[in-house]
Amino acid sequence: MFSILACKVKQNAPRCHTYLEIIYTRYGVVTHWIYIFFALLTNVLVSSQLLLGGSAVVTSLTGMNVYAAIFLIPLGVCVYVVLGGLRATFLCDYSHTLILMVIILYFMFSVYATNSQIGSPSAMYNLLKEAANKRPVSGNQDGSYVTMKSNFALIFGIIQLCSGSGTVFLDQAYWQRAIASRPTTAVRAYILGGLAWYAIPFGFATTLGLAAVALTDSPSFPTYPNTMTQAQVSAGLSTPFAATALLGTGGAVALLIVLFMAVTSCASAELIAVSSILTFDIYKLYLKPTATPDQLIFVAHIGIGVWGFVMAIFACIWNAIGIDLGWLFLVMGLLIGGAVFPTAFAITWKGQTKAGAISGAVVGLCAGLVAWLVTAHQCYGSLSVTTTGMEYPTLAGNLAAIMTGLIVTVCVSLAKPAPFDWDQTRLINVPSIAPSVASLDKEIPNKNSDLPTGMDEEKEMIEDEVAVEEPSRLRRAFKVACIASFILTFVMDFLVPIPMFLSHYIFSQGFFVAWVVITFCWVFCSTAISVILPIWETAGFFRDLYREVVKGEKASR
Repeated sequence: MFSILACKVKQNAPRCHTYLEIIYTRYGVVTHWIYIFFALLTNVLVSSQLLLGGSAVVTSLTGMNVYAAIFLIPLGVCVYVVLGGLRATFLCDYSHTLILMVIILYFMFSVYATNSQIGSPSAMYNLLKEAANKRPVSGNQDGSYVTMKSNFALIFGIIQLCSGSGTVFLDQAYWQRAIASRPTTAVRAYILGGLAWYAIPFGFATTLGLAAVALTDSPSFPTYPNTMTQAQVSAGLSTPFAATALLGTGGAVALLIVLFMAVTSCASAELIAVSSILTFDIYKLYLKPTATPDQLIFVAHIGIGVWGFVMAIFACIWNAIGIDLGWLFLVMGLLIGGAVFPTAFAITWKGQTKAGAISGAVVGLCAGLVAWLVTAHQCYGSLSVTTTGMEYPTLAGNLAAIMTGLIVTVCVSLAKPAPFDWDQTRLINVPSIAPSVASLDKEIPNKNSDLPTGMDEEKEMIEDEVAVEEPSRLRRAFKVACIASFILTFVMDFLVPIPMFLSHYIFSQGFFVAWVVITFCWVFCSTAISVILPIWETAGFFRDLYREVVKGEKASR
């Protein structure tokens, strides 16, 4: 869905640094500070989940002190982000994704092809049937592990939609990449990226998630002869337990590498995001509007270091009071959900007013908190970390927050309409004297313009500036984003799971084998999108680089 916002930000605010600059330009200071609060709250929650989940796995596999792990994880990330900036995060994201995909495939082939404890989809199916007989799942059809008829899974899916929407729409890390991407490729990148990303939870769930269930009764399982406790599951330990049971020390090392790749990539994005907010939305806007680029870079580096320390402190606090990854994930949506639709409307709907933007976010937050706490007290008779982290209170809070935010912002905005002129946001960060599009090919200096790589760069700059100066050129991309986003959302969230849920279908062995095959195909396609496609798109550059550097030839096109 974010591909729609990525296209709109290129149309309506192509030169902004953060989405909060759009909020400030449209609605003023008070609204700006309200949304800074929601943006930083989102970053706190996401960063805390990264460190809580990562430190729990590191402690489980290595025995390291959990608080030491919490502080060591962001330390290295801060160093390479300060030294390399956003470009370093892009390069590391690619290399980390490459390693991540290789290890996912390693686990998948081990579980479904070579491992002596499972070794095939049919063997996995039989082990899951045995597990259902010994430990049936409450709320699942006949207690089965191979069915979409799961009451808690449905509730979890709704909560995931609410909290996931909040994470994507309010986290500057996502906007950062939309802002940094080319106008002509942003939509395609987000659609392909969304499809590629899904292979990670899909692949891990079908492989290590099911393996944790299938191998619980195996002597190689870390908790044998006991089953995993609810606290261990909520802390995210089922995956490392399964990896250790399957492959011993090798599995633990492989999972540690995956953890490092994933957590550092996500943490670097969060550090850059918060640094951008502190630099452009607080320092430059309120403290020193005349700041030079060098001063802004210095403040950005300070912000990265400060946030690395702050995110570790928050993670330590959550751990000390007994709040784990699962609790934070379930509660996150009700805290930030109220601002989801007002934020999306800020860049897509000219009819949203200042009063609508403020009331939608604030009232949505209040409604979410009330629904959450009241439901917890009514269902379980008390308020505690345990009761407030149960499925029904968090479901009520998530739905109340996101739906109240939508209804209030629309009703308040329509009650007193005040259409907005997008030309105001298109002027954000516009140079005082902007060159005309027609003269860009003459005015863009490029000291390497005689090189093929320089010629390509110059051509892309001209194309991008044309798209910026003439937003109508992006209308086709916007239509593609809308069609693709709505179709994919409908298919993956409704068309596939809901009929299987309502039919109470339990997978047959043949259907389960087909499910595993689809998982393998999806992971291979994801690998092609995220690992092979970038090399294919830059093949010309590498060919010219080889000719110029190795052979000493001057390439031409």
